[in-house]
Amino acid sequence: MVSPVRRCSRTACGRPAVATLTYVYADSTAVLGPLATYAEPHCYDLCAEHSERLTAPRGWEVVRLSDGSAPAHPSGDDLEALANAVREAARPQDRGPDGGGRGPRSADPVEVARRGHLRVLRSPDS
Repeated sequence: MVSPVRRCSRTACGRPAVATLTYVYADSTAVLGPLATYAEPHCYDLCAEHSERLTAPRGWEVVRLSDGSAPAHPSGDDLEALANAVREAARPQDRGPDGGGRGPRSADPVEVARRGHLRVLRSPDS
């Protein structure tokens, strides 16, 4: 089943949504980021035009989070990295003295920015 395209929350605008707007009232901040996975009751989905023209009330700050880190289509390097990750996951893990696996330890994300209760995390690998 194909999910319906979410539309811009602005009145009389029927264009497809591309970004999600959230307000952090305690910090007087409007956060505009990539389209959220799910529609949230206190967030607003905006089309490209309305997200570009967004302004905040006087004294408020607009934080624009872009997801420009990933290319639109996977590159050859991305596909090769994915294949290597699948191969690595399929290998039997070495056993330690206690019989437990010593497999690769997953690295914790690194906090790169903070605004109130919001955090921007980046993988230590990137």
